[in-house]
Amino acid sequence: MLSQSEILLRLVAGALLGATIGYEREARARAAGLRTHLLVGLAGATFMVLSTEFSYWQGDSAAAKYVDPSRIAAAVVAGIGFLAGGAILRTGVSVRGLTTAAGLWLVTAIGLCAGSGMYLTAGSVTLLGLVALAVLRFLEDNRARRRLTIELSSNADAELQRLEEQLDGLEVSLEVISHERKIGHDAQQVLILEVRGNSDRLEQVVERLCSADGVRSVCLSRLHEAS
Repeated sequence: MLSQSEILLRLVAGALLGATIGYEREARARAAGLRTHLLVGLAGATFMVLSTEFSYWQGDSAAAKYVDPSRIAAAVVAGIGFLAGGAILRTGVSVRGLTTAAGLWLVTAIGLCAGSGMYLTAGSVTLLGLVALAVLRFLEDNRARRRLTIELSSNADAELQRLEEQLDGLEVSLEVISHERKIGHDAQQVLILEVRGNSDRLEQVVERLCSADGVRSVCLSRLHEAS
């Protein structure tokens, strides 16, 4: 049997470590922020404490004899998928929230570790999670290089000028790979650009282009290097 102070320590540890990951997500203005991650970490720790202490508090009752408390913790791992799935959003051609969903899954594991008294493991995983979210993000942003294919509904040069105005101030680097004009009844032009910038900026580029007049379609894809 755990003392009440030890149980409280485990719960507080799970909540605080979860909040640490949540603070980074909050700073990035993600859908799941400080409070959500704190609650997930606290819930994970609570379920783990319940799992370890269930038999003792039930005494000699039938529930203690026929119920496997370890299944509580196992169900938490499966159940967090429903919550994490709600953080994933599709906007146009881009998908957002995958990292936040993975972070919620990680915080659940941290909470379970804290709830089982594995403080060093919980703290180490939290630190590694922050490195992945904060430090490695800069490497990912600096390497972000994508192919942007834009189909315009007109051959007019004014369309290109309005397009430039839409992208002004987004701090991305654009380089034209090809520019094809189609003349006929259904006149149009197709631009293929190489775009560089951090992930947030690239998402803003797609959002602005999708809302621009005369733009039929926008496709953002990986630009593969020639071997």
